[in-house]
Amino acid sequence: MAKAKDAKDSTVILVLQGGGALGAYHIGAYQAMHEAGYAPDWVAGTSIGAITSAALVGNPLEDRLDKLHELWHEISRPDEWGAWLPGPFVKAFNAGSAMETTLFGQPNFFSPNLVSPYLSVPGTRSATAFYDTSPMLATLSRLCDFDLINSGSTRISLGATNVRTGDIVYFDNVNPKQTIGPEHVLASGSLPPGFPATVVDGESYWDGGCVSNTPLHAILDDPPPGHALVFVVDLWSAAGELPNTPDEVSWRSEEIQYASRTAHHMKTVAARLNLRSQLATLRASLPKEVADTPGVQNATALSYEGSMDMVHVHYTPTPDEASNSPAEFSRPSIARRSAAGYADMKLAIQEAPWLVAERPANAAVVHRVGPMGVRQYAPAT
Repeated sequence: MAKAKDAKDSTVILVLQGGGALGAYHIGAYQAMHEAGYAPDWVAGTSIGAITSAALVGNPLEDRLDKLHELWHEISRPDEWGAWLPGPFVKAFNAGSAMETTLFGQPNFFSPNLVSPYLSVPGTRSATAFYDTSPMLATLSRLCDFDLINSGSTRISLGATNVRTGDIVYFDNVNPKQTIGPEHVLASGSLPPGFPATVVDGESYWDGGCVSNTPLHAILDDPPPGHALVFVVDLWSAAGELPNTPDEVSWRSEEIQYASRTAHHMKTVAARLNLRSQLATLRASLPKEVADTPGVQNATALSYEGSMDMVHVHYTPTPDEASNSPAEFSRPSIARRSAAGYADMKLAIQEAPWLVAERPANAAVVHRVGPMGVRQYAPAT
């Protein structure tokens, strides 16, 4: 099994997707990393992944796991009794839990607006969303130390969408250095039309998942020197059964939509880094008088001299998941998803594909870890 010493010369990066209540998978995935000694040097998150990121970076290493459990306990209801239901009733229980969320919101997270958007005065906050997310601002302020976040001891990048321009932006405490507050975290998870845009420094932001649900491009924009070990925690499964009902069609299409984007983003990041690595090799092979010419310097300015292993683990939904699962915050489901994240990340660390001799020689390699083993690839273009 890989030990913490294997990462001592690497920058350990944790990338966390959005997916609402499916984000409970993050708990177990982080726990497995924590137990194996893989403390992230950089956490990048979008939506619920941004909230998890703040809970991790905003607490000392020894308190992170407890705070993560506390967060999910606070944003769920005391419905542990659902864990005692026999199998045939679980899906009905989950459907009821999601309906409760729709009607009443989630404690310490969001609550329904008293006035429907369709009955609100245009331009008011309630006219653009069904829920009020201010409870999450209070929760983040209570559970996260933003002075610690802004110390830069652990880097954090939070993906959000600028409503006015439609561009993805990353709030970052290192490069470019910004002062991160609860509003930056909330902006990353302001998914319309349920949640209103969050205003940060005069600009309105929606959920980063509107553009990119997997914040890998924050790393592509500023890859660390040397070796980077990147754990990508994916909440959506590309493979699944054929749907047989309208609800199953909605759930399956949602999975494919988000999972395919993740796979595409990972291939894109790896391919670009490998191309940039080839530029570095080309520059090093040129005579100095040629390498120093303005044209060559401009052409090789983006060269990459490091290496990166991206370890991709993903949630495999159980049969009781449905199209409204991202809104299903029951404590039995939280525990089940967390257990799945723990098992999957523990397997990835046990396999440690980034250490095997058969690893491709390319600068950037993707290792997809699943029940059938590890599949690795190193896209060149």
